[in-house]
Amino acid sequence: MFQLGKAIVSEDIIEKDFVCNLSACKGACCINGDAGAPLELEETQILKDIYPKVKPFLRKQGIEAIEKQGTHITTEFGEHETPLIDGADCAYVIFGKNKTALCGIEEAYNQGEISWKKPVSCHLYPVRIKDYSEFSAVNYDRWEICDDACTLGKELQVPIYKFVKEGLIRKFGEDWYAELEKVANKL
Repeated sequence: MFQLGKAIVSEDIIEKDFVCNLSACKGACCINGDAGAPLELEETQILKDIYPKVKPFLRKQGIEAIEKQGTHITTEFGEHETPLIDGADCAYVIFGKNKTALCGIEEAYNQGEISWKKPVSCHLYPVRIKDYSEFSAVNYDRWEICDDACTLGKELQVPIYKFVKEGLIRKFGEDWYAELEKVANKL
């Protein structure tokens, strides 16, 4: 672990390789698990605001889940997440070719309907960030469904921090990312 600004960063994001391999996993991270995607407080309002433009891109089951639970849920611990369909798929999941899970929010973005790509936690995956009062913890979330992504990352020699560069810049800014690159080059 090392400190970078107000972030405590796991060396795993520099040392481990990762490139999503959707042809292998079919987007399992969006349909497996027991919770929705973590959301920042300001993202809950964004989801409310963009929902009418995202709705046409969603599946019937996703629309039903959102209209029953809301555009986001708040857990008993006060954390915000995307709602789930029957405790499984993220309500914003759609399916593309070969039944690959995709993001309906990102599809609306790609089609020019909205200017917000997706929740930053999704943009950062497999990096998970936990914000505390004095600092943020930046960690690699190991999950066996991503084994093929680790293999592909190793083949292509792409460290996690480079794979999620856009998300890290979105979360912490370009100057922070430039400092991260300096640390990575020293290691």
